[in-house]
Amino acid sequence: MQLSHIQEFVHQKMDGDVTGHDYWHAQRVVNLAVGLYQQEQIQDEIDNQEMLILAAYLHDTIDDKLVGDPNQAIVEVKSLLGQEGISEVNQAEILYIIEHMSFSANLGQKQPLSLVGQCVQDADRLDAIGAIGIARAFAYGGAHKQVIYDPEIQPIEIQDKSAYRNHPSTSINHFYEKLLKLKDLMNTQAGRHEAIRRTDYMQKFLQEFKDEIV
Repeated sequence: MQLSHIQEFVHQKMDGDVTGHDYWHAQRVVNLAVGLYQQEQIQDEIDNQEMLILAAYLHDTIDDKLVGDPNQAIVEVKSLLGQEGISEVNQAEILYIIEHMSFSANLGQKQPLSLVGQCVQDADRLDAIGAIGIARAFAYGGAHKQVIYDPEIQPIEIQDKSAYRNHPSTSINHFYEKLLKLKDLMNTQAGRHEAIRRTDYMQKFLQEFKDEIV
């Protein structure tokens, strides 16, 4: 496998993204996932790090909020993995992870993931919180013409994917509807520890935001 081919593919797909899901988001998820996995792994899973890196790089390339045709995107990813000599078993695991790890895919029912999948999921969620998460939240809201704050629009309890994607909201509401909840959804001990730290930072930001509203 040539990792550079995977990186080039992700660059091609995510270059120009202004919603916080660009190539550098994928790279941060890779780095975070590797760190979590190295802390959590058991001896007989040591060879799975390649799958973890591939899933982390590719996780947004099939996301239906980012690509026009998710089914075609899955075909392209599977073809790429085949060209890079990834076994059918590992291809299936990578595709399962990236199809089942998102926040929206787990609304209502938590999807079972391997340790590799759990580390990639935790890494993706960690990049959604803290200082980077704050920046990404406002980038996404701006890209989708969402207002920053409106006291007339209150946060809601998200129950399903349709409500998550389509209800009227604000960038500030997104913290209460999703981001502040992620620390309680982490799979790994290391992920939970870091999520608590990043969530504390977001809460301080939100308090400052409230204090500055006149």
